[in-house]
Amino acid sequence: MGKELQVVMLPWASFGHLLPCFQLSIALAKAKVHVSFISTPRNIQRLPKISLDLQPFIHLVPIPFPRLDPDFLPEGAEASIDIPLEKNQNLQMAYDLLQTPIKHFIADKMPDWIITDFAAHWVVEIAKEYGVPLAYFSGFSAATSVFFGPPEYLTGANRNYALPSPQSLTSPREWVPFPSLVALKEHEAISVPQRSFAPNSTGISFMSRIAKIISASQVLVIRTCSEIEGDYLEVYKKITGKPVIPIGVLPPDQPGKREKGEINSDGAMFDWLDKQKPRSIVFVGFGSECRLSKEQVHEIAHGLELSELPFIWGLRKPNSANSDDVDDFLPLGFVDRTSETGLVCFGWLPQMEILGHPSIGGSLFHSGWGSVIETLQFGHCLIVLPFMYDQPLNARLLVEKGLAAEVKRNEDGSLSREEIAKTLRLAMVEEEGEHLRSNARKAAAVFGDHKLHQDHYIAAFVDYLKNNVAN
Repeated sequence: MGKELQVVMLPWASFGHLLPCFQLSIALAKAKVHVSFISTPRNIQRLPKISLDLQPFIHLVPIPFPRLDPDFLPEGAEASIDIPLEKNQNLQMAYDLLQTPIKHFIADKMPDWIITDFAAHWVVEIAKEYGVPLAYFSGFSAATSVFFGPPEYLTGANRNYALPSPQSLTSPREWVPFPSLVALKEHEAISVPQRSFAPNSTGISFMSRIAKIISASQVLVIRTCSEIEGDYLEVYKKITGKPVIPIGVLPPDQPGKREKGEINSDGAMFDWLDKQKPRSIVFVGFGSECRLSKEQVHEIAHGLELSELPFIWGLRKPNSANSDDVDDFLPLGFVDRTSETGLVCFGWLPQMEILGHPSIGGSLFHSGWGSVIETLQFGHCLIVLPFMYDQPLNARLLVEKGLAAEVKRNEDGSLSREEIAKTLRLAMVEEEGEHLRSNARKAAAVFGDHKLHQDHYIAAFVDYLKNNVAN
């Protein structure tokens, strides 16, 4: 095909969605595909810089929200990271107001494809009106998509429009033909029917958005690879009846080697890491959107202390903390007692640079799919403590594949310092956990193979796009 391919990328306004869509845009640009990446101005400003050689292929398109009442959505709030969880529906309503300007952009651009995330359900009508084929992109594991099922299950059509019961979400799905651990615990499942399957103030449920886009899409694209999730990919093809294309895990570029003595704001932290033994440190981090309570922070702190393992903890102040005094949200004396073995760092941390340091051996984290990919490309063992969204399903998938140890919670979902310490020691140092460490090192050969993901998976996806452009 002589003409260069033109695609429009439509991510949802959350960095767990924006970044995978951006990484896919980078991968497509490397394959000489022109991408128009649409988001709001502030979200675009917060994306990583695009290298000079790829800038001709990526067009960042800032479309602002209309002026909104600050009580509805605070000024400057353009992503889920900017708002409390209870304002998420307001963010969806604001996002839906982008429909008209996005329609005008697509009418003017007439791209070869629209690649869309779950939220823009109204793009189905736009794509149909202008005859542009649609691809649904999921930045999450195939196991997660399989668990929630085909479109008719997401909308309730096969249950006479009744919501699923929490109990029904605590078992592996009946359409999975092999032994699977991928299911929710009772305390995780209890809010899912109402939160995800019931219509909300936007007039449509979270799951109905996804179902509408899946039903209208010509192809379903998933951020995973056959080496890790070949079994779940086959099930997803079968239950949706659609072409399903894994695009690889889109591993982010590994940071360049830090020079000894290099001056930067994280110098003291890296000096400390330089003094530690290889593969001895646990990196602890729960990301920017996982808002821990003070009680959860305390149990994690006590668990780290009980484990007697060296650690570096990237900690954000809990919502319930009412001052900047460390002792207001960490156990009294914790920092002093662990000063020889641990380092607590507040605010944003250069996660990739830390994970790439030779002293890191494992990670205690929420099992978000992006962080799974970042961690496994370095071959670190995984200690998973999921909190929300797809995290519990990823955790069970990783345990099933022999790649992680999951921290057991109490029946009500509360944390236990003893379980945290026990699981940390199992994964990091005990003999019974050697298979986890070995499997993680082997997984690095897949997750860290940039050539595999770009030259095999992305190349196959680009071929599909080129061969299936609408006439």
